[in-house]
Parts: sequence; C-alpha cells; structure tokens
Amino acid sequence: MTGAGGEGTCPVTGQGGGSGPIVGIVGATGAVGTTMLRLLRDRRFPAAEVVPLASARSAGKVLDGGLKVEELADRNIGGIDIAIFSAGGSISREWAPKFVEKGAIVIDNSSAFRADPEVPLVVSEVNGDLVAQTPKGIIANPNCTTMAFMPPMKALHDVYGLRSLVASSYQAVGGAGQKGMDELAEQIPTLLGQREKLVDAGAEAYASVTASVHAKPIAFNVVPWLGSEKEGGYTDEELKMLSESRKILDLPELTVAPTCVRVPVMVGHAIAIRATFAREVDVDEAKAALAAMPGVALDDVPTPLEWAGRDEVVVGRIRKDLADPCSLNLFVVGDNLLKGAALNTIQIAELLVEKGLVRT
Repeated sequence: MTGAGGEGTCPVTGQGGGSGPIVGIVGATGAVGTTMLRLLRDRRFPAAEVVPLASARSAGKVLDGGLKVEELADRNIGGIDIAIFSAGGSISREWAPKFVEKGAIVIDNSSAFRADPEVPLVVSEVNGDLVAQTPKGIIANPNCTTMAFMPPMKALHDVYGLRSLVASSYQAVGGAGQKGMDELAEQIPTLLGQREKLVDAGAEAYASVTASVHAKPIAFNVVPWLGSEKEGGYTDEELKMLSESRKILDLPELTVAPTCVRVPVMVGHAIAIRATFAREVDVDEAKAALAAMPGVALDDVPTPLEWAGRDEVVVGRIRKDLADPCSLNLFVVGDNLLKGAALNTIQIAELLVEKGLVRT
C-alpha cells in the first residue's frame, strides 16, 4: 500500500504516525468515493493510512489530497483494517469476503448485503450499536432514500410508537450517479430551446430528447418510476423502503406504502411522509423530539437545493393529520451523497474506532 507518489503512508488527516486503522476506499474515483475521501480528511478521521482503490484503468491516478489510486487486486488488499465499498453490488459481492478474509471490517454502500440477516444495516444515529455485531465482518449502508427518513422516524417512534408509513419520495438524479446528473444537464438546453412546446406540445418536446439512465426524459419532467419492476407493480427501489425501514427500526410488522419518483434535482432526496403511531401525536412535542435527535434539523419549508452539501437531514411541514389524531404528516430532505451515502459510512467507521473494534 502506498500513498502519493508511491512512497510510504499518506495519512488523510495529516495526523499519521501509524497508530490508527488503515482504511481502504473501493470505488474511490466515483462521486460517492471522492466524497468519502473528502469526509475522512475534513472530519480528521484518525487513519494511519488511506488507500484509494479502483479499476485498473484508474490505477496511478492522483486524487485531491495527493492520494494515489491503486488497482483493486488481491496483491493490494492485505493489511487494511476498514474497507469501505462504493463500487456497486457485483464488486461488493466479489471482493467484500476477500477483504474480510484478510482481516478487514467491510462497510458496504451497495445493496449486496442489506437483506442478509447476518449483516447489520446501520444508520449511525439510529442503531449504531450494531457495529459490534458483525458475524460476517460486513456492515451494510442503507439505501439513500430510506436513510434520510430513518433518524426522524426513530425520534418519533421512541415517543409515540410507529405503526405505519405512507412514503412518497422525490429523488434527485444524483441518486443514479454522475451519469444521472449528466443526462439531466444534457436534456435541459435542448428542451429550453423549445419553451413553447413545453407548454402546448409536450409530446413533441418529449420526443426530442432520449433517456438512457432514467426511465423517461427527466428535464422539466417528473418520472414516477425508479428501479426494476417487482411484485405487485412495485419497483425494487420502493420495496427497499419497506424492508430496510423494518430492519433498521427493528419493527418487523411495520407497514409501508411506498412510491418513488425521480425529479429534475441534481442532489437531495425528499420524502413526503404520513406516519401513524400507537398514540395521539402533539405537534410541539414531535418537533421537540425531532430537534433533539442527532443529525436532524428543522426547517419550515425545506428544499433539496438549499440543503445540498449539508450533513443533516431536515424535517419540515410538520402537521397533524386531518383525519387521524394518531398520524403526523411531514416532509424530509437529505443530501443523498452525504448522509444518504458517504457520510453514514464514515460515521460507521468512526463508531468502529470509538468502540475499539479496530486497531487504534
């Protein structure tokens, strides 16, 4: 393992000395991977060395901060204490067990292990204690949409006893990675040059652009379909909201009615939620519980644009349901690249160090 220029260690925090864990980032050149590297540096994670790993075509590339990318290969994975994956499910399924065999604890940001009953699915503020229970040496990071509303739901569940959710997401194109953002950016000028058709000949405007990343053209549009079709006409993205909410909150009987929608926003997922509880809710009491929850902020009218780049998930539009005194309506926004992905993985790594589960 080498740092910048291929010589010696390259502590990401500048705190070196070889006393902390060695951290590997698999998929280090992607949007989430580069954010992970930045967070390790900005949060002064006590790593003795950080090793960026990626495909052979990226090997040798020098990243911001001077770290040099190494090829994801058997010869380069020994000695790593914490391996953080953000390279897709197939890479995780192939390589995570190899890192574990070499002595690493794996934090995986894909969907590969989320449903595995022997792999904890962790949101740091909600069930962070589970990092000590890793029979397979792997900790899973939840889907970015589910992640956003887990801290506020945990805060409310502890007060009222959560029973059911109706959750409709408004998901940014950044959830599909850089290629998702690029497709939106490419479609905007074409359609903006046809403003009149956007008003009175929408089908013609629609036909003038093509979609390869999203299910349908996304610029100036809303697409109520993400993922692949599963049972009952639901998508896998929607069913993740059900299964992952149950697992994270440890509520196997929780009912969830999910709808996932792609919107023309670069970064930041939003979720409109109707949450039903075991007892009557009080808005002021609910707001106090949310404000006291780590990682949660309050804003009367939160929007993805103004909260992009911020660590917290934000909750607003908090209203008692018009028909059911035991239900609360609210709107949650979270940066899908930060708390929805990179930030939570780094927080899990911090918990591993804090609890003495890796060398320090």
